[in-house]
This record gives sequence, C-alpha cells and structure tokens, in this order.
Amino acid sequence: MEFPKILFSLFALIFFLFPSPMYAAPGNSNIFREYIGAEFKNVKFSDVPIHSGIEFHFILSFAIDYTTSSPAPTNGQFNIFWDTNNLTPAAVSAIKDQHSNVKVALSLGGDSVGGSSAYFNPSSVDSWVSNAVSSLTAIIKQYNLDGIDIDYEHFQADSNTFAECIGRLITTLKNNRVISFASIAPYADKEVQSHYKALWKSYGHIIDYVNFQFYAYDKGTTVSQFMGYFATQRSNYQKGRILASFGTDGSGGISPENGFFRACSKLLSKGELAGIFVWSADDSKSNGFKYEKQAQALLAIPH
Repeated sequence: MEFPKILFSLFALIFFLFPSPMYAAPGNSNIFREYIGAEFKNVKFSDVPIHSGIEFHFILSFAIDYTTSSPAPTNGQFNIFWDTNNLTPAAVSAIKDQHSNVKVALSLGGDSVGGSSAYFNPSSVDSWVSNAVSSLTAIIKQYNLDGIDIDYEHFQADSNTFAECIGRLITTLKNNRVISFASIAPYADKEVQSHYKALWKSYGHIIDYVNFQFYAYDKGTTVSQFMGYFATQRSNYQKGRILASFGTDGSGGISPENGFFRACSKLLSKGELAGIFVWSADDSKSNGFKYEKQAQALLAIPH
C-alpha cells in the first residue's frame, strides 16, 4: 500500500519542479505585431521593415459587423473596413511568400465606424456566433489570414454575453482550423475591462496574446508608471502573454522618445517581455518606421 503513496509524491514533485507549459508563466518572446490599414494612408505591407529574426504579425484594421453604407449593426455579419486598395488578398500572399516569419490577422471592432462608435451589439449569442463564424471564415479564407484580434471598445451587451459570443467564436474558428491564434486588445477603462476580464475568466486558455493598449494611459507616462501599469495588467490577465505597446499617432502612454525601450529592457531582464505591438503602420509611414526598426532589433536579441 505504500508504493502508490510514494509514486503520487514523486509525480507531485515532478509537477512542481517542471510545470506543464499550459500553466507556466509566459516569458520573453520575439513577437512583434502592428496594426495596419485603418487610416487609409496608402501604407502597404511592403513599406514596413521586417526583421528576419523575429515573428511578425500584421493586423488588418478593421472588420466590423456593420453595414458599409450608412453604418448600422449587422449582428455578426462582418464587413471589411480596412484599406482594400493597398491591402489585398494578393498583397497578403506576396508578403507571406517574401517573409516566412510573417503572419497576418484581422482585428474586429475598433473604436468607430462612419464617425460614430462601433458597438458590440448582438441580437442573441447563438445568432451572433453563427453569423460571425460564417462571415469571418469567408474573409479569412479569401485573404489567407492566420488569426483574429478582438478590439471592441463600446458595448450594448453585458460582459457575460460578450464573453460567450467571443469565446465561442474563437473556439469554433480554432476547432475548424480557420485560425491558429487569437488576441484581445483591452485598455484601462472600467467598462472595457469588465467585458474583457469576463472573457478572460471563461476563455483565457484559448487566447494567445493580450495586446493591451498601454498608449491609452495618459500622455507622458514615465518608466516607473509604465512598469506599474504592466504589473497590474499581468495580474488582470494572469498567465497571459501581455505585449508592451506604443502608438505612433501622438496618443498617450509612454513614448519611444521618453522611455518605452528602457521599460522594455527592464521587462526583458525580468523575463516578462512577451512581445511588442504598435498602433499603427499608417501613422509610422511618415517617419520611416523608425521605432518599428528599434523594437524589432530589441526583440531579435537572443534571450
């Protein structure tokens, strides 16, 4: 009778010393992600510098479940709202053929549509999920995309409805092998956080990246403030791969000129830099993607 007890103790010791990757805290990673196409500034995939030593994700912005003329909610029937003149299916195929380390995703929602707020506004969970799976599968296959990002910022549904709709959407698209990864893009707002934290609580295990919008904090954020904000979001999205972020549109947060890369170096030394993302390529084109180059060089350093 003693042998099973010894065996159980041995297994417990092994689990403690060598935790399953599913439960291990995420460490440093070389993932760089950039939103593209929302502002119609004629930016192309080929304009953006791509370092061969990292994993690079373009995120097309946006697909929205609204009609394209006189925008109105469509209950999960998604349409394309990015710059389709420059960011075409052929352009996706070309950039992926040229760079084996590139993947391309699309982002859902965003802040606005037609000059008004873009709301998450489902008629019911079942109907929204059914429509979303169908319409997004068609777009993803047409564009040969790899993943989705969730960036709803305004809501006309409670947090549990949001969690169930988005969680079931991601689950179905992954099970159908339509996508290989999914991310969410919350920021520090009470309503936004309540919806995304509900989603994380129920479906965090199927979400690969948290594109937390640190540039939504006040302009002039210091390194020490950023480190505190980052720690808070690691607590909110436990075991998540939280990416550091900055905007090149003059928005808030910690800027590349005023300490962003010092903060990233601190995260790197702590084993907490799961990647970097930028909003957005449209805004960076005018300065030659200076900070994209710097961010990718940092991520490419062996660690």
